[in-house]
Amino acid sequence: MTNETEGVIRVSVSEAARLFGVSSKTIRRGMAESKILYIIVRGRYKISFASLVTWSQQSIKTRTKRDRDGIGQWVEQWHIRNTLYSPRLPKKKNKNSSDKV
Repeated sequence: MTNETEGVIRVSVSEAARLFGVSSKTIRRGMAESKILYIIVRGRYKISFASLVTWSQQSIKTRTKRDRDGIGQWVEQWHIRNTLYSPRLPKKKNKNSSDKV
């Protein structure tokens, strides 16, 4: 195993569809259009989770389905405290910054 493939999370077509709240047909369409990266292992598609996330952010319709029916519906329950990486939490003001102009 090379360093490039270490730590890569891969899921099946059906898992990807369930995670992102879309049909398997939609996932396969994204693969055919080269918008979703995948490899074939023993005759089965294994999809890069990172490419799924990127793909799901490119279309408003897909983003809405992801947030309503897929993994996005549980984001509020994750209690993410680091506002730097959480798009749904308000950014905290830096204590060292000055409001004076």
